[in-house]
Amino acid sequence: MSTPQPPMPQTAAPNWQAAPGSSFPTYTSPIPVVRTHLGHALSSEWTKIRSVRSTMWTLGVFVLLVVGIGLGAASLVAANSDEASLRSENPLAFGSFGLLLGTMCIITLGVLTTASEYGTGMIRTTMTACPTRGRVLTAKAIVFFAVAFVVTLSSAVLVALADVALLEGARDPSGEEWLKGTVGISLFIALLGLLSLVVGSIIRHSAGAITIMIGVVLAPLVIAMFMFSQSLEDLQQALIEYSIPNQLSVFYSQSLTESGPSGWDPLWIMLGVTAAAFAGAYALLEKRDV
Repeated sequence: MSTPQPPMPQTAAPNWQAAPGSSFPTYTSPIPVVRTHLGHALSSEWTKIRSVRSTMWTLGVFVLLVVGIGLGAASLVAANSDEASLRSENPLAFGSFGLLLGTMCIITLGVLTTASEYGTGMIRTTMTACPTRGRVLTAKAIVFFAVAFVVTLSSAVLVALADVALLEGARDPSGEEWLKGTVGISLFIALLGLLSLVVGSIIRHSAGAITIMIGVVLAPLVIAMFMFSQSLEDLQQALIEYSIPNQLSVFYSQSLTESGPSGWDPLWIMLGVTAAAFAGAYALLEKRDV
């Protein structure tokens, strides 16, 4: 019978310490590590907006509406009016008909710029690539506003020049009228599209956000037309004055009412509303799950 062996004494685990310096002193990563910034997000959003079909379709229809309706209205007036009746007309104002319908295209594109990513789930990839959510929304807003403004300005200038040439008997627009009828109206429509982009970010549903924005554009004026009660006269007046169609006409000095916004007021109103909506969208974006 064997004698049991005494247990081996326990020894402390060795305290290993890494040698000073890099574990792989001769290795260099082939992938450059770059700190990301807003420029990278802008480049990404520009690639998105110019590579999807919806951008080309909506902007193409927008240009056709603005140019086609603007030239058509001026041609009809020129063919059916005498020189005496045209002397008091502002030839730039005939471009407003196409611009009013064209806003639907800008609204649609603005909503799709944000809401479509939530519908397809692509927003998860976007936020993974750029975890700073506010930067993503800012980049989308800058890229979209630039595209909408340039396309609107180009179309408005083309229609304005053509209408002035068609309506030879009309008075010559002043410098301020040229500025308001081209740059001013383009800034207003681009801001309206930017408001649509922000609403798309808040609602996260393309059809719902587009419906809301169409209601914002058309509902006040339509509702006011059916207010026959004298007790609602003040409300009816306010709805007409601050409706989008009336604010568009203010840029051509053809307001539907004698009171209400005038001059550059519609631009400042739209700027304030868009800024407030953008602040709300930014706050929700930071709190919500993707």
